[in-house]
Amino acid sequence: MSLPPSAWLQREGNAGTKEAVYPSSKPPQRYSTDSVFCPQDVVEEAVLLLLITESMASGDAVISRVPDHKEAQETSLQDTTSVYDLLSIGMARRGQYAMLSECLERAMKFSFNEFHLWHQLGLSLMACGKGVGAVSVLKECARMRPEDPSLPMLAAKVCIGQLHWLEEAEALSQSVVSMGEEAAEFLPRAYLTVGLCCSLQASDGKRHRYELLAYALDPNDAKIALYLSLQLALVRQVAAAMDPLRVALSLRRDDLHSLHLLTLLLSAQKHHQHALETLTLALSQHPENFNLLITKVKLEEALYGPGIALQTCQDMLQLWQRRYDFTRTRYVNVSAAFSGPSLAASRLEQATSEVSAISSAHRQGPAYIWTTLEHIWLQAGELFMAEGRAKEAQFCVQEAAVLFPNSHSVLLLRARLAELKGNQDEAKSFYDEALAIHPNGHRILLHLLLVRCGRLGLGEKVLRDAVQAQSTSHEAWSGLGEALQSQGSSQAPDCFLTALELEASCPIRPFTIIPREL
Repeated sequence: MSLPPSAWLQREGNAGTKEAVYPSSKPPQRYSTDSVFCPQDVVEEAVLLLLITESMASGDAVISRVPDHKEAQETSLQDTTSVYDLLSIGMARRGQYAMLSECLERAMKFSFNEFHLWHQLGLSLMACGKGVGAVSVLKECARMRPEDPSLPMLAAKVCIGQLHWLEEAEALSQSVVSMGEEAAEFLPRAYLTVGLCCSLQASDGKRHRYELLAYALDPNDAKIALYLSLQLALVRQVAAAMDPLRVALSLRRDDLHSLHLLTLLLSAQKHHQHALETLTLALSQHPENFNLLITKVKLEEALYGPGIALQTCQDMLQLWQRRYDFTRTRYVNVSAAFSGPSLAASRLEQATSEVSAISSAHRQGPAYIWTTLEHIWLQAGELFMAEGRAKEAQFCVQEAAVLFPNSHSVLLLRARLAELKGNQDEAKSFYDEALAIHPNGHRILLHLLLVRCGRLGLGEKVLRDAVQAQSTSHEAWSGLGEALQSQGSSQAPDCFLTALELEASCPIRPFTIIPREL
């Protein structure tokens, strides 16, 4: 059998049809019946043949570990490993990591202490989002090769990014730190990981120290410089945060998170126009990033008012449609929601029914797709409320509630909308529900306090809870100052001064929107 054309060997992803690769004068026979799979291209055909081979090889594998069978066992393992390597290549091209992990799990029965297959299994579990299994397998790989620092670092990455197991990630990265110079280039990243874990656990002293150590060990690592800058920003050392961020941008000028953090730092210094210009630069390189676009909405609202910002919200909804409307049969009538208040209510109702058809009946895909849509609707609702357009705001809140009815963010906006309409009891009920879901939400605490007591009877206990939940909230400190002042307390001026200092360094959106991940 002759080799396939060399051009095909270089191809990735979707391959051409079999007929294009292996032309024949006789047309192939087609079979159409239930439970019959017909490969559509050579990659699918190769994977199908490899799956058949894998089934045969794993069934015939020599499992016995007795010395007399050692040579046969090694030969069998070598043959099956070759099959799994080819399967990894073929399935990775199609993104079939879940199926690949299932195949590799079947290989575990004859892979005792075989690092290569265990490592492949760990990577496939990591790629398909099975974080718990990936960490267990990678820790087993680290036991087989304790001198390899990349294995605990991979496990720590899964712990932080997928599982939020911060203590486990810290322990894994500390094991790399304990290797010292033997960890080589992984040592700075290990310190960075420890710092990130402390940061996510809100342990200020430790997180700053470890990130400074990481930066000292490798000042030319753009990610370490970025996270040092972010850590300084989180504790409101805005001017100091600029220095490592300049280093990060000099190393990677087009880095999304570095440009976004620069935008937030400029907004914290109240240079909103410069911040918007920086954001425009970031969007020119990452035009479909929703996190950047929401920041753009906030800056436009601050500079030009909610009317201009609403246009960006409409653009975001249309972008979401193009990217994530899986059905392609119905489209959101976004103009109905974003047109002037004189528009007939029937158009709003039509828009509601159309978007609901997409967002509820046909929901599929990863969860972040739908949380993104929720954020867009909530942002639009806040802008409509700022313009006093309660009907349009209600429409946006309804659409967000269709997606996540028990989201504390949705309940908070529903409460604020009820408050805007003068329904104090309904607002209080929604605030209580939101607080039950998210007890540490300082914004919920503040709004609940106001609707319960009014400005004259600010509750000191609730405000102290809000300050404890978010110590950098200038609204909470200001409210606490008012409460203490009404009681004649000498601590009130200190609260007001803290509120002024925090407000002077408050970004347009929280610094925590910058992802902290490896």
